[in-house]
Amino acid sequence: MARLLASETRNLAILVLCQLIFMITSIGVLTLSGVVGFQLSPDPALATLPIALMMFGTLLTTLPASLLMKRIGRRAGFMLGTGIGGLGGGLLCVLAITEHSFWLFAAGNFLLGLYQSFAMYHRFAAADVTRLEVRSKAIAWVMAAGVAAAFLGPWNTSLSQHLLADQPLAGPYLVMAMLTGVALALLSRLRVPASGEPQAGEQQRSMRIIARQPAFILAVSAAAIGYAVMLLVMTATPLAMSAQGLEMRHVAQVMQWHVLGMFAPSFVTGNLIARFGLLRILLTGCLLLAASVMVALTGSQLGHFIAALVLLGVGWNFLFIGGSTLLTHCHNDSERGKVQGINDLLIFSLVTLAALLAGSLLHGLGWVGLNLAMLPAIFALLLVMLHYWRHRPIKAPSNAA
Repeated sequence: MARLLASETRNLAILVLCQLIFMITSIGVLTLSGVVGFQLSPDPALATLPIALMMFGTLLTTLPASLLMKRIGRRAGFMLGTGIGGLGGGLLCVLAITEHSFWLFAAGNFLLGLYQSFAMYHRFAAADVTRLEVRSKAIAWVMAAGVAAAFLGPWNTSLSQHLLADQPLAGPYLVMAMLTGVALALLSRLRVPASGEPQAGEQQRSMRIIARQPAFILAVSAAAIGYAVMLLVMTATPLAMSAQGLEMRHVAQVMQWHVLGMFAPSFVTGNLIARFGLLRILLTGCLLLAASVMVALTGSQLGHFIAALVLLGVGWNFLFIGGSTLLTHCHNDSERGKVQGINDLLIFSLVTLAALLAGSLLHGLGWVGLNLAMLPAIFALLLVMLHYWRHRPIKAPSNAA
């Protein structure tokens, strides 16, 4: 197994820390913005609008963010998104809470969505700053920041409420803003090699040609379907648990196990890809999603929810990291911006749709029916894997096989 060079280690450490800060912010927003929205909104029906606007802000800007970074480079793009979206959005939320302005708070969440659209590319930047033979490991280490964020995010939402005594809910957003300021300082030290920066004169293929590649189809399908299935089931789980009479402490326990399932495997996913091949890891991720459905069908006790959500998280990890790794084999440097932008646009479009459908599917089908409804999507992904296996190059790269 190839080892990281000193320059690769330094750049990767910066990206891991920036990913950690982003995920602390993301967890904080998802935890608090609905509560704050309920307190500030003129209509209780608008309580979750700030979170919806965060997701919409990400959906709206994810492709422009990728294309912009293709022109100005990773470091400048990340600093722009972190400064305007993260620092600006966090401070705007603090101001909105102190001024009791719902619409100003909604605008702050929209800016945090812009921050998310840039930060989603940390994993691809990890590929830019490392050699091909350690690329999957680098992507996995960036994603592994979620393990620490699973603990630090909730701690921030509870421990920082004393910072502004008159407005306790503004404290966590102030910490988010301060952390993104730290991220700005870290990003100023990021050094992306020339091969990872925009190149002049390199020939570009049309997106139509790129999108016809079996590898591209599988990369997008694995990440998008895996992410959508995971988010839909995760979003519905607290409601399903409440319907079974389980308490909020039980819900928190299940969610923490789920987040650990999502990110803890990242410490070894890259090594597993290098050892067993990318296609096998993707297949394992797909089978883990199916296993999650099977466990959910066996019962609705606390243990069933924990086991199902852990399997769901690990399956997502293998599919998302595997898909992200495979995508780096589908484009050259000059095509990077549009390919990665289209990839994340497709992923987040499907994820947004899944979030919107979760409540209605649970209400209409119940917990068992909702899980059964995931099986066609999982089966479709298996068919895409079969298509890729039949059409892959005979001498495919070892970590893309």
